[in-house]
Amino acid sequence: MKNLLILFCGLFLALISCKSEKKETPTEKETIEVTYASFGEKISEEGALSKEQAYEKYNSMNIGDTLTVKFATKINEVCSKKGCWMKVPVSDSEEVMVRFKDYGFFMPLDSNGKEVIIEGKAFIQETSVEDLKHYAKDAGKSEEEIAKITEPKKEKTFLAHGVLLK
Repeated sequence: MKNLLILFCGLFLALISCKSEKKETPTEKETIEVTYASFGEKISEEGALSKEQAYEKYNSMNIGDTLTVKFATKINEVCSKKGCWMKVPVSDSEEVMVRFKDYGFFMPLDSNGKEVIIEGKAFIQETSVEDLKHYAKDAGKSEEEIAKITEPKKEKTFLAHGVLLK
């Protein structure tokens, strides 16, 4: 009887150890969750245009036109003093000056190169020499570079009410 019990236990353990586990294989469309730090008003990533699509919108605008838009890009430059503005590309050769609604929030100073989604008002404006010099000073440009600014500049600009930083 004792031998029969040992044999039965041995068979039972052998069956359990041979049980094959069903491994789940990842599906082709695996979802990767991306987390964002939110600045300003709460916005979502849904419906964001590409930077190229935003560029096309800007090219259809004239000085004084305004368009509400949300687009994804990366940060080329952030105000080195307190993060009160940033520059983002919309093409290989053009970038947009982004300011923040009501001066109500700032971007981290180490944000250069990071991906963002911005939502707000896109517009074309002529930036004064005084403002251009102020931004150059904030960016840490030399006095020599600042002195070379002598004419206003037609610029693609953006007033963000919300930003998601990847």
